[in-house]
Amino acid sequence: MVQAISAGQMDQAVQDVGALLRERHRILPGLDDDFTIRNLTEVFEAQETSAEVMSVLLGAIASVSLIVGGIGIMNIMLVSVTERTREIGLRQAVGAKTRDILLQFLVEAVTLSVLGGVIGIAVGLTASVLISHFAQWSTEVSPLSILMAFVFSGLVGVFFGYYPARKASFLNPIEALRYE
Repeated sequence: MVQAISAGQMDQAVQDVGALLRERHRILPGLDDDFTIRNLTEVFEAQETSAEVMSVLLGAIASVSLIVGGIGIMNIMLVSVTERTREIGLRQAVGAKTRDILLQFLVEAVTLSVLGGVIGIAVGLTASVLISHFAQWSTEVSPLSILMAFVFSGLVGVFFGYYPARKASFLNPIEALRYE
């Protein structure tokens, strides 16, 4: 372990230590070193780079998870619309407006996705506490990340629930009442 006088003299210190080690190891000029010199700045930069790569990787995984979850919500809502076609037709026949049915199915989709988001937040917080306890790592979950997770789960519900809700709201009441 060697420490430079100042950050500006780091390169000179590395060169001096390299020359001293080459001399002590009796390495002739032109031959490769049989040692390595590591600068803590380089180690810190490598650690920063790997942290950035991990952040991008986790972001990509989260994006794929949101898309897959959204497709699942859309499929569930499409099945719900198909199964409840008569109910939708009956509601339209007694005076429900397109907007009312659209809102009903959007609320169902958002409720489904927010419930999934709350479960995901609970699992994440539990995992964080368990990792802190068993691995002796200090973990901290920011309230902003919890809020963002909650908002994104609601947005996924709106985004992926809109198509089934729109499909339900534009059903022809006569056709819907005949549906079996």
